[in-house]
Amino acid sequence: MSDVFELVTPVDGSVYAERRAASAAEMARVFRLARDAQKAWARTPLETRLAHCLKALDALLAMRARIAEELTWQMGRPIRYTPFELNGVEQRTRHMAAIAADSLAPLDSGLENGSSGAHRYISREPLGVVFVVAPWNYPYLTTVNSVMPALMAGNTVVLKHSDQTLLVAERFQDAFDAAGLPEGVFQHIVLSHDQTAEAIAGRLVDMVAFTGSVEGGTAMERAAVGKFIPINLELGGKDPAYIRPDVKLDFAIDNVADGAFFNSGQCCCGIERVYVHEKVYDDFVAGLVELTGKYVLGDPTDPATTLGPMARARGAATVRAQMAAAERAGARAHLDPRRFPADRVGTPYLAPQVLTAVNHQMTFMTEETFGPAVGIVKVRDDAEAIALMNDSRYGLTCSLWTEDLDAAEAIGRELATGTVFVNRCDYLDPALTWTGVKDTGRGAALSPLGFHGLTRPKSWYVRQAPV
Repeated sequence: MSDVFELVTPVDGSVYAERRAASAAEMARVFRLARDAQKAWARTPLETRLAHCLKALDALLAMRARIAEELTWQMGRPIRYTPFELNGVEQRTRHMAAIAADSLAPLDSGLENGSSGAHRYISREPLGVVFVVAPWNYPYLTTVNSVMPALMAGNTVVLKHSDQTLLVAERFQDAFDAAGLPEGVFQHIVLSHDQTAEAIAGRLVDMVAFTGSVEGGTAMERAAVGKFIPINLELGGKDPAYIRPDVKLDFAIDNVADGAFFNSGQCCCGIERVYVHEKVYDDFVAGLVELTGKYVLGDPTDPATTLGPMARARGAATVRAQMAAAERAGARAHLDPRRFPADRVGTPYLAPQVLTAVNHQMTFMTEETFGPAVGIVKVRDDAEAIALMNDSRYGLTCSLWTEDLDAAEAIGRELATGTVFVNRCDYLDPALTWTGVKDTGRGAALSPLGFHGLTRPKSWYVRQAPV
């Protein structure tokens, strides 16, 4: 018998949706259809593939109100914000469509020197069946990063979504069905972790695009051992911010607060640790604490709520445990949870928190928190900030807050990170590649490099036979 997944909403703890995992026969059929459809899809002109993807985008946008309500109930983000996730989906899809022709064009190496006159070039060939394993925290944005460019490049796609956001996969299926994609080109499937590993180990797929935890990425690599299947991994993060003394303080406070607490801190590139120059430390802490105290924690279906519950009670328990351990070790919590009446131990409702007197001996400052809590450390200079920012097993993004752009670029060159933001944070630009270092993962999404990761190079040496 297949597993049954219950989607428990963080709003009130009820079962919002229930879906059965695919049987072995259903699983085999889905991947066989994807395999059978891929060659014809790859031969379809690029312009036609792009048109299908843009029609699917239009279908998603037409479902905005429904999607927003479902998102709030599935993962707890306030309804005042959920309609806007599709804005990013649109931006990324249109950008990738706009650069697809150039990104997928052959690399012409010209004629060979000498008498042969051979024409040499390198084409980009689709990999085949791309298996997208997507998370719940930004369920449409993280999915679109791989799904749309994979299809544009001539691959077929099988999407397996988190059991916390099962309905997201169904909306993507609705959109691609409305766009008239041929059978098997895009499919979604409900699988257990063991079945996911079986699909990879059985070489039912030609590439895996995974976003999730380090432990999840390890499981993907374990399943792929000896199979020579490329795996694109975007895993954990502990993203830092550095506040230099020449900063526009109010601007930095506003943006760092948003970067730390939006989506209840459940952001891949959210700010989890802040290093502040001693000259502006006191003012920054005071301003951030004051602003954090203005968040409204409560029912995410209420438009007045600005901070919803975390997606899962166990996630909130992890954050509480990290903070409690830090406080036992000497950290200071600046906000009384009683200011937020909805905060309840044992539930996903968790008040935002700012901690100072923290250090890198505390798990709170070294391991991913993924919740509405941030730690702040006073530093003497750029060198100390660089050392502390690099003192992490993760490296997705960092943000630098300063009026001296030359200094920012010099600092950025010293940082082990996938992206350097200057006077911005918690953002993904589809014109830039989305990548990480160390335990944050490997590979790249979006930008022309995203297309390169979803294709393989084929070299051509073409000459006329001698007369």
